[in-house]
Amino acid sequence: MGAYLLEWLSLFFRWFHVIAGVAWIGASFYFVWLDLSLRKPPQWKADKGISGDLWAVHGGGFYEIAKYKLEPEEMPKTLHWFKWEAYTTWLTGAAMMSIVYYANATAYLIDPSKVPFTSIGAIATSLLFLFGSYFIYEVIVRSHLGKNAFIFSTLIFILLVIASWGSYQLFSDRASFIHIGAILGTVMVGNVFFGIMPAQRTR
Repeated sequence: MGAYLLEWLSLFFRWFHVIAGVAWIGASFYFVWLDLSLRKPPQWKADKGISGDLWAVHGGGFYEIAKYKLEPEEMPKTLHWFKWEAYTTWLTGAAMMSIVYYANATAYLIDPSKVPFTSIGAIATSLLFLFGSYFIYEVIVRSHLGKNAFIFSTLIFILLVIASWGSYQLFSDRASFIHIGAILGTVMVGNVFFGIMPAQRTR
């Protein structure tokens, strides 16, 4: 019964994770398109602080979209924050990692020919690997190295190669690639949670 339940939970969170990821990336692509499609507004809108204007039609309805330079004179009572797509993607990914790799560590996480971990040891190493990688990223991005785009990009690429090698040495082949994806996803969501959202709230 337990194995049967885990299979269903794995299936549920796998598809939930995919759908949330599509929504997250889709929203990002939409705003890239939106910023590129904005046009200079008429003067009466510019006087209100609007920097870009766009009219669109979809599903028989007409939409008027305006982008403010800073914030409107009066904030609306209901404001949608584009953050839950990212959070849901990470949470469902974490749930899937727990169900597939941690609950079945001996089958999916551990490769005895590489490192003969116990289940607890493998899970602890996995968590340390994931959050340790994110901590290193945060230290770099908040240091002076993060101010130079070329140095930062080169350093992150080198560290990602090292992480890929290290993951392959520690975990099963399948789990090693999943860990690299989990690192990238954690970094992206961490940027939203610790960087983008606090900055927007203080504006």
